[in-house]
Amino acid sequence: MGKKDIKGYNALVTGGTSGMGWEYCQQLAAKGCNILMVSVQQEQLAELPERIANDFGVEAWGLYADLSQSSAADEVWRYCREHALEIDILVNNAGMFFFHEIDADTQDKALIMLRLHVLTTTRLMMMFGEAMKKRKRGYIVNMSSMTAQLPTPGTTMYSATKAYLKSYSKSLYYEMAPYEVGVTTVVPGAIATPLYQMKPRLMKMGLAVGLIRTPQWLVRRALRGMLMRRQEVKPGAMNYIVPVIIRLLPNGIEQRIWNRFRQPKSVGLSNN
Repeated sequence: MGKKDIKGYNALVTGGTSGMGWEYCQQLAAKGCNILMVSVQQEQLAELPERIANDFGVEAWGLYADLSQSSAADEVWRYCREHALEIDILVNNAGMFFFHEIDADTQDKALIMLRLHVLTTTRLMMMFGEAMKKRKRGYIVNMSSMTAQLPTPGTTMYSATKAYLKSYSKSLYYEMAPYEVGVTTVVPGAIATPLYQMKPRLMKMGLAVGLIRTPQWLVRRALRGMLMRRQEVKPGAMNYIVPVIIRLLPNGIEQRIWNRFRQPKSVGLSNN
């Protein structure tokens, strides 16, 4: 059972200015954590740290960083060192998504996604995780996805990178345990955030029937799992139903479904 009083801890949240990242910032601040939000959204970075500080009575900072760049993790680490910020909670939340086959038009996006989801996230875990090991305290939360279990056409790179995070985090969980550092992987299904650029009507329908969940719902469960030092948080019945259904589909049927619903242009891009 992990330490539940995290008041005064410093939390770093990537993609912290929108969607689930913003919800992590608010819920962690409500528990008394100081917040460093990292994002590419400059306008929000100029406003939201002050709002967090005023609303919750904690310290809050904003750092602009394009986490899809190969040097980004080192820039974040350097910022923390220069400002004497010891990070106790690392939330790797920043992500992007597009639904399209990998072709000449999407190869660049796919490589951006690979750097964002894999390279930068891994580097952040290495640097901040090592510091946590020396202090023998800390938490790492990695946002994977239900698609990690569903390598399907259209989400080729997204599913693969989320599967990497799930696998890496599981191994790291055991490596970090002797040092009192928790590593928790969050594996959500569909969440109502701007990431997927879903039409409002479809979003509303999905929320009404429980196929889509709110960021508030997910983050509450993620932080509860983090504090309990759970290896994995996989909330919602869809996480258990959908993968089974997909695995039961014959390859030929899956191919026909993809041929029918494939889109000529990529849809959805978010790097926060």
